[in-house]
Amino acid sequence: MDQVAFIVWRESVEALLVVGILYTWLRASADGRRGLPWLWGGVAAGLMLAVALALVFMGVSTWLSDTGQEWFQAIMALLACGLVVQMVLWMKKHGRRLKSDLVSGAAVNVRRNSWWGLLILVMIAVAREGSETVVFLWGTVLAGAQQDQGLALAAAGVGGFLLALLTFYILQLGGKVITWRRFFQITEILLLLLAGSLLMNGMDHLISLDAVPTLVDPLWDTSTLLDDSSGVGKVLADFAGYRAMPSLTHVMIFALYWLLIALLYRWLRPAVAPAMVSSHG
Repeated sequence: MDQVAFIVWRESVEALLVVGILYTWLRASADGRRGLPWLWGGVAAGLMLAVALALVFMGVSTWLSDTGQEWFQAIMALLACGLVVQMVLWMKKHGRRLKSDLVSGAAVNVRRNSWWGLLILVMIAVAREGSETVVFLWGTVLAGAQQDQGLALAAAGVGGFLLALLTFYILQLGGKVITWRRFFQITEILLLLLAGSLLMNGMDHLISLDAVPTLVDPLWDTSTLLDDSSGVGKVLADFAGYRAMPSLTHVMIFALYWLLIALLYRWLRPAVAPAMVSSHG
């Protein structure tokens, strides 16, 4: 449930940021105000695309065998891990120009009276966040549905969205509580931890399919100190990939993941100042 609430919260805040930037800019001029219906049309179209993707995944999962579903969940977990890392790196590299890029793109469409261009711009931005949410959460939602936890998952999703609205409002206060820069710095770390957890989930599925050897299993056992099935250990398992009884394969893959993250950050550092745009806070 905590993963669902966190992902919906984080992705919703990012979508609200994009929509909020364009809404504020369009509302500032008479020409721009004519584009507001197209802005909301783009939001609706983006949400419909994300829902369509979810329905496709639902359709695929229903006609897969048990083994096929295991493979599907493994692929989705690994894909989600890659998408989280890509999103963090993209924001780190392009976040400083996000507002100016969005506004300049919208300005071109307004000058050309090309409202369809504005709609597509917003649709792609919203659909990107929505589709990422679907991919990130698919394995969690599928497992929860199999355990008759559908209502709890829906409540977590609604709670995450309501929290996103509150967070967006607080961020719009202009740094009196927390700035956009600080928000993205904190969630960047949390997302990288979550990506590590998704990677471990994918490895769990691959190991259960005998597609990947465990080498040594378990390498150690810390379940008496911190069990990964309840309490703090469960939170660490869900958000950071903690395993009380990991195999050697788990440990090696986890270490390689963080080594790769460190190398990517080192590669990005010369070209990018840390975190988000000053124009957001």
